[in-house]
Amino acid sequence: MRQTLTIAIGGLLAVPAAHAQAGELAISIEVPRIDAAEYHRPYVAVWVEGADQKAVADLAVWYQQREGKEGHGTKWLPDLRQWWRKSGRNLQMPVDGVSGPTRPVGKHALKLDDRHPALARLPAGRYTLVVEAAREVGGRELLKIPFDWKSKPGSGSAQGKTELGAVSLASKP
Repeated sequence: MRQTLTIAIGGLLAVPAAHAQAGELAISIEVPRIDAAEYHRPYVAVWVEGADQKAVADLAVWYQQREGKEGHGTKWLPDLRQWWRKSGRNLQMPVDGVSGPTRPVGKHALKLDDRHPALARLPAGRYTLVVEAAREVGGRELLKIPFDWKSKPGSGSAQGKTELGAVSLASKP
């Protein structure tokens, strides 16, 4: 009995150590304060592209999810032009674990690991994080940050000028 209990406890303690080697992405996205007479929260898409610039993983899409006087928010998803062309038009929204409501002004964090459905099948290699924002009665902005997935730790950042503020990424193998 004591041996069985020792083996079971030892096995439980080994699980977190084994998972520590898993890939992880920590992303920070700032939605800046914009002084405008008619302000609308931006739609934001976050995805990963391979070396061929094709979308390989959708990480987040923030859009109006409730019916409103302007209709359902999916109508405006094509305004996220790059994401829409590369991936969005092929998705049936909402996507569990990816889609969510628009975010207010401020910094927003995403922490994803290799258990995330989009990252689970992603092999180790060099990729680019892409963040695109579009706002009604506003503009559009696209930022890119290269990173290594599951091969070496790294970090990067990009600074938006209009629709996005600071965007940063930290990756761990």
